[in-house]
Amino acid sequence: MTLALFQIDPRDGVATALRDLAAGETALGMTLSADVAKGHKVAIRAIRAGEPVLKFGFPIGRATHDIAPGEHVHTHNVSTALETSGSYTYSPHLNAAGPAEGPSFLGYRRADGRVGTRNEIWIIPTVGCVGRTAQKIAERAAKLYEGRVDGVHAFAHPFGCSQLGDDLSGTTRLLTALANHPNAGGVLIVGLGCESNQMSGMLPGIVNPNLRTIGAQLAGDEVEEGLALVGDLVAEAEKTERAPAPLSELVLGVKCGGSDGFSGLTANPLVGRMSDAVTAAGGTAILTEIPEIFGAEQLLMERAGDEQVFAGIVDLVNDFKAYFTRHGEPVSENPSPGNIAGGITTLEEKSLGAVQKAGHATVTDVLHYGERVRKRGLTLLEAPGNDAVSSTALAAAGATAILFTTGRGTPLGFPVPTIKIASNSDLAARKPGWIDFNAGQVLEEGMDAAAVSLLGTIAEIASGKQTAAERNGEREIAIWKRGVTL
Repeated sequence: MTLALFQIDPRDGVATALRDLAAGETALGMTLSADVAKGHKVAIRAIRAGEPVLKFGFPIGRATHDIAPGEHVHTHNVSTALETSGSYTYSPHLNAAGPAEGPSFLGYRRADGRVGTRNEIWIIPTVGCVGRTAQKIAERAAKLYEGRVDGVHAFAHPFGCSQLGDDLSGTTRLLTALANHPNAGGVLIVGLGCESNQMSGMLPGIVNPNLRTIGAQLAGDEVEEGLALVGDLVAEAEKTERAPAPLSELVLGVKCGGSDGFSGLTANPLVGRMSDAVTAAGGTAILTEIPEIFGAEQLLMERAGDEQVFAGIVDLVNDFKAYFTRHGEPVSENPSPGNIAGGITTLEEKSLGAVQKAGHATVTDVLHYGERVRKRGLTLLEAPGNDAVSSTALAAAGATAILFTTGRGTPLGFPVPTIKIASNSDLAARKPGWIDFNAGQVLEEGMDAAAVSLLGTIAEIASGKQTAAERNGEREIAIWKRGVTL
């Protein structure tokens, strides 16, 4: 008979249902008092009202009333224990990981030494008014220059005008960082002319040597002129060919979206293995979604490489909590309805599952929104939990591939190869057009075998194999809008 309940840590007071369970069934020596859906939790010992409920070996909230063994544990009997701010003490607990090797990949080495996983032409509009113009240029150029580069893509967005102060500068930083990405073998900046986000504010920060610009208000036919400029970019970009590169040249962005009760059991710890493999080899992993580390932030703080990094993590967490409270919102509003339906009860539970994507590596740096990676190792990046906003921020920071775990599924794709990893086999079977890797095999074949398989898949995709999102034409960006609109 297959295992019905899975206890993650021996300290836990709950276990996760691996299949739909019915009231009256016996599992782990208990009789269930209610139906329990797959991915949801069952109490495996008595928990008194007010006591912490443990999962992953840490509290995921407090019991709101007495819970007996065999009871369904969820939003009806557990509430968050999160506070609006925190006081933290630097107490490092670093893992001494030695150098490691992994599979190499075929990448594009750029003039500054970075290695891209794609050789594409990116068309970036300064403002939403010329977003469709950029798309028209890209659509025609993709057909005209097919086969000469890995693709021609426009990244339309609605911002760049009627923004003020930090909100406007965030847009400028984000777009400038994208223009510097190693996957962009050439970049065309399309401006309008009268926007707040003036091209002159972006150009000083762009170091991509294969760059062209066009101002739509000054052009005779902006689409035809833009198409000619893309031709120049393609001619230069195609001079670079794929060449072997070690795992240390990979920059992995790690992200979860549409999580379920299996995300913290399978997909997220599996991605953590990938973070550890890449950082141990001398590469870089980037973790973001700051509101989705609330309740688990101490685990990252303990791995801060030094006191300056520790202070950066503390500031990032508390500033994000203040961002919520300034707008009159609770810091624990997450999880989403889809997360709750999938078995996640509180933000603490979601966070403890989410931070597993970072593995056990030392945190070497903290970045603000729109900044680019500066150090190898594990970097923490400022961005919200929103899938599109945070994944765009990961790409702008320099991620050359994104590992995106999901228990519910999503078709979204982003500027860099976005590898969708299903937390359960049902989703992988039901949505093969969305999913690149099935982490449900962790429960069937073990974590070690799944890790070897996923690392091989990453190397193949980094070497040019298309992701499901790429095959589906899913390429989007989203910019974090925080300020007033004029």
